[in-house]
Amino acid sequence: MQKNSSRTTPKQQGIGLWQGAALLATTLLGTGVFILPQLSIQFAGASALPAWLLLTLLSVPITIVFAKLASVLPHAAGPAHFVAEAFGTLAGRLTGLLFMLVVPLGASAAMMMTFSFVAPWLGTHMALPVELGLLLLLWLLNRRGFQLSARLQLALTLAIVAVVLLMLAGFVYVTPSSAQPLQMWPQQTQLAGFSAALAIGFWSFLGVEAMTHLVQDFRDPKRHLLPALLLGLLLVGLIYLGCSYLLLVLAAPGENLSMAQGFDRLFGAGGALLIGVLGLCSGLATVNVYTASVARLCQSFSAAGVLPALLAPLNRYQMPQRALSFMLSLMALVLLGSAWFGAGLEDLIGWVNGVFVLIYLGSMAAALRLLSRRYRPLAWISLVVCAAVAWILGLAMLYALLIVLLGWPLLYWQQQWQQRRLQAEIPP
Repeated sequence: MQKNSSRTTPKQQGIGLWQGAALLATTLLGTGVFILPQLSIQFAGASALPAWLLLTLLSVPITIVFAKLASVLPHAAGPAHFVAEAFGTLAGRLTGLLFMLVVPLGASAAMMMTFSFVAPWLGTHMALPVELGLLLLLWLLNRRGFQLSARLQLALTLAIVAVVLLMLAGFVYVTPSSAQPLQMWPQQTQLAGFSAALAIGFWSFLGVEAMTHLVQDFRDPKRHLLPALLLGLLLVGLIYLGCSYLLLVLAAPGENLSMAQGFDRLFGAGGALLIGVLGLCSGLATVNVYTASVARLCQSFSAAGVLPALLAPLNRYQMPQRALSFMLSLMALVLLGSAWFGAGLEDLIGWVNGVFVLIYLGSMAAALRLLSRRYRPLAWISLVVCAAVAWILGLAMLYALLIVLLGWPLLYWQQQWQQRRLQAEIPP
């Protein structure tokens, strides 16, 4: 009876279609939904609209490939497992190392962006205590299971969509004739700004790979994973397009509005409070998904002997609590180090993007070997897209390349040492 119970409970309580779509949506929207549309317009003007559209369309084949890989090869290690199956254990461990070393940086950058929403009320001197307090909240949320987070993030996604739709409706009702023709397609002199908008927007579409780590938390991954990821992706693309369009048509010539200012322009007041609360929650949700994902990966690597066995046990809720505590501690150290050394947010974002491009490149290359011929065209398209993004990022790729150059020989030495130890334990 106990065994049957343990098998049926996750199926009953696992993540479903709409919860999965909400998890991806809040991961992709994250800290950027109320910040990045304004920044993309700052760089590209009205060309931000085709930039967001292009990023959404180019993300579709990548999302399909990731969903298919996770359905065929479900594993808590996600991309690291896919790469290992295709190119060997060493390549898989290097991919996992890339992810483990980038999440503390990315989560810290996201936490800094999240605090920016409440900084006007609390003051910048409260940044570090608030950020560390939010990490503690994430620990409390995830130690008892991820399904609670999924339900909370479904409600958050609905709230964000409701605010965007409210602003769109307010624009149509209040200022139906104020929209001016927009020169959306970039001229030759605007290509640099268009490329910068694409690079910024890429941050917003990071998160698809994180969902592959959580495939075992889905109620029916083969049935729900792909439609959930596509629904979440398309919803996010529409939200970014809608937000960017609103800011463009509400702004006076030469003006660059924030989302809070756009809300105030439509409804008179309340934008700072509403956008601030939603921005805080959505930023926290982004870090939440990556925290759960990297904790699963950390536990998987611990069980495989790559990391100390101390991190392998699961608690009574079947959550890797020790791995969760370890990764949150690393995030806290990054926040402390950033405050101490004054690290720039833009530097962190660039390094994070570079590492994720390498992870995506490895996963798409693995798909060419692991998936059927039906999915190979999508894998090739995704591979070309990732290579193009790497070229756009330029020098920001150096951090990722440094991890590869230092990590590869260390992991190779560890693998050889483990093999020699195993051979010594086996009697002739």
